[in-house]
Amino acid sequence: MAVDSSLPSPLGPPACEKDAKAFQLIEEMTRNTDSVQEKVLAEILRRNANTEYLQRFKVGGAIDRDTFKSKVPVVSYEDLKPDIDRVANGDRSPIFSSHPISEFLTSSGTSAGERKLMPTIADELERRQKLYNLLQPVMNLYVPGLDKGKGLYFLFIKAETKTPSGLVARPVLTSYYKSEQFKTRPYDPHNVYTSPNEAILCVDSFQSMYSQMLCGLLMREEVLRVGAVFASGLLRAIRFLQLNWKQLAQDIASGTLNPKVTDASIRNCISKILKPNPELAEFVVKECEGDNWEGIITRIWPNTKYLDVIVTGAMAQYIPTLDYYSGGLPKACTMYASSECYFGLNLKPMCKPSEVCYTIMPNMGYFEFIPHDPISPVQISRDSPPHLVDLADVEIGKEYELVITTYAGLCRYRVGDILQVTGFHNSAPQFKFVRRKNVLLSIDADKTDESELQKAIENATALLQPYDTNLVEYTSFADTKTIPGHYVIYWELLVKDPANQPSEEVFNQCCLAMEESLNSVYRQCRVADNSIGQLEIRVVKNGTFEELMDYAISRGASINQYKAPRCVNFTPIVELLDSRVVSVHFSPTTPHWTPERRR
Repeated sequence: MAVDSSLPSPLGPPACEKDAKAFQLIEEMTRNTDSVQEKVLAEILRRNANTEYLQRFKVGGAIDRDTFKSKVPVVSYEDLKPDIDRVANGDRSPIFSSHPISEFLTSSGTSAGERKLMPTIADELERRQKLYNLLQPVMNLYVPGLDKGKGLYFLFIKAETKTPSGLVARPVLTSYYKSEQFKTRPYDPHNVYTSPNEAILCVDSFQSMYSQMLCGLLMREEVLRVGAVFASGLLRAIRFLQLNWKQLAQDIASGTLNPKVTDASIRNCISKILKPNPELAEFVVKECEGDNWEGIITRIWPNTKYLDVIVTGAMAQYIPTLDYYSGGLPKACTMYASSECYFGLNLKPMCKPSEVCYTIMPNMGYFEFIPHDPISPVQISRDSPPHLVDLADVEIGKEYELVITTYAGLCRYRVGDILQVTGFHNSAPQFKFVRRKNVLLSIDADKTDESELQKAIENATALLQPYDTNLVEYTSFADTKTIPGHYVIYWELLVKDPANQPSEEVFNQCCLAMEESLNSVYRQCRVADNSIGQLEIRVVKNGTFEELMDYAISRGASINQYKAPRCVNFTPIVELLDSRVVSVHFSPTTPHWTPERRR
């Protein structure tokens, strides 16, 4: 679609011609939401008409919405898994897409304990890049002068695997950072990083973090914004600084790089900027050697204007800690995306975290919505497709579950995100991210649901059987006060023989058994990324869960319908549980994890 960048933008005055074109694209897309959606669906159906998946449902080459909705079912990952496994095992026939599958993007959700594999195609990278290209122009409206400095962003790639077909499987951001679109991106004075590509692309998390932190310290006066993808990632960087500031200061003072950084490409690029600077080294020591780390971000990087991190959904739990370390700097949430599809952007990125909403860009995919009502949920059946609401027809104040159809061949796929409509930009709805469906615990990229937690509990409590000890009740809590955060499991036990009760070592092994039972995303975060700490079991006094029930009833819960919550985050409840703790136990080591996918 042609874009006339000479027209004034309702978003505000652009900083440059490039920004003007970005604003005009946003306006064109959002003014014509329904017609753009109709066009997108027609393009997807036309290009994939001869795929096995669409032929299976006898779409017959139709490209209209009514036919598509009446014939193609709404599906979950489990419905698609047999076909995805065929592609992963080497079937190159056009099952989902007429374009060859170029790789798999691994979702943070899991299936049977393993990461979900999302098939993608080469031109999806270009589509994702189109959304990235809109972010900085919008930010320039709210924070002028970003072309006068740099961004300290802690960006990382993760371990990737190959499926039996030879196709690589990796997280969407790893795919993007390793792409030519990122590595050879054109120079943009508004979007310059302190971290060199070599540091970002190092798979060793210590070497990558160390070199990125060092570069950030060397360029401290130039840093105008500090960020990571998730809030948890930025806090992990602060914790890394707490643990490694002495060595970093030594490197700065001597002008020589820590020998633990062995990556030749990193050593080569840092040698060009690392020169002896005793004054800066002394400054780092002075700021880091004490116990007071309040405001450390603005103390070390004094020109920082905002933090660029996701603090919606499960990441909202980190806001108080970010405020402590940053002195309450604004937190910008810029975009809404997943492994399956990139969705939209925040047109007011400097708003309060509680007010963050994302405008869905209708050219990114075809979007439908299942009305979400926990009391009276919509029944989804493959035999009789339900009526789903189109993007332009959602209603303000209502909650919906997102369903997507993509150019890569996903058709009417349930992403699992619950969104609430907060308003519209032109005719494009704006959504607040409410939560992931069915997720109980999340610290970083991990998402543990109730069934996974229950399975882990069962495997751990099996170790108590020789001691004639039974689990009475349990709940859980994502503790983000520690860095990294970790899972806390509260157990109330019935010990039938006090002379033969479980030892400290047995309880520690229970912690490890739980971790071994959790999904591969959790275990990767624990082992490879160090973004989750040791799982902790807190044993509480007998009768604690009865007190918990009494408390809930006093606040209006029905005694007939009360069930112990499987996850808690309400402060008075956590305080009640903690006041009844009689012993505390941690995993003695890390669980098993390797990059190889299970066959």
